[in-house]
Amino acid sequence: MTNRRYTDEEMSEIFRRATEATPQSVPQSAGATGMSLAELQEIGVEAGIPADQIALAAQSLDQPVALGPVTQRMLGLAIAVADEAELGRQLTDQEWDQLVVLARDLFSARGRQSQDGSFRQWTNGNLQVLLEPGATGHRLRLRTMNGYARSLILGGTGALGIAMVVALVPLLAGSQEMIANLDGMAILGLAGLAMIGRGVFGLSGWAKRRKEQFRQLIERARVPAAAVTPRDADERHGGR
Repeated sequence: MTNRRYTDEEMSEIFRRATEATPQSVPQSAGATGMSLAELQEIGVEAGIPADQIALAAQSLDQPVALGPVTQRMLGLAIAVADEAELGRQLTDQEWDQLVVLARDLFSARGRQSQDGSFRQWTNGNLQVLLEPGATGHRLRLRTMNGYARSLILGGTGALGIAMVVALVPLLAGSQEMIANLDGMAILGLAGLAMIGRGVFGLSGWAKRRKEQFRQLIERARVPAAAVTPRDADERHGGR
């Protein structure tokens, strides 16, 4: 058993991970020297948290997140997000199936599963949930891109650019006849602005939701199936 001592902050994080909810209060202070895993397990058992669940939570505290949340932007707005974490253990077939069920529920999408040796994935368009061998077990990679908003913004930018270029030619040439026929370019420009606006509106809150959903999947993957009751699983993704 490890001789490591845990601080008050680490204690709070361990109990949060063990219960997937931040406790209202830590049972007692770790003091200046901290608390051992055995002491944390004693406290957890008194609070109704299994000792092995406390041990797994403490272990995950030392597992570095390989990548963490990553965001790609377009026009200053998040257009793609990704997350990645070392799980510190191997997922069983049952646990992978349960993770796919949760992903389908979170994203309201059936998606498709595939497997190549020890690599597994669930995908739905640009949305990808990948399980692969990691340094200390399995590694979970998640990534997605808002392809619809991206297409609207790119298409709108292209339409607006064409309208501006075509409109500048007669203006610079001073041709009154050509200037009088710019209505079509004005309509094209307005259409481009409308497409950009619609794409930007579609990104409102999108990245934040995806990051939260990715975190839910990662936290769920870190908890062994035996430690999750049907009631807990239902409460963790909104009772749906």
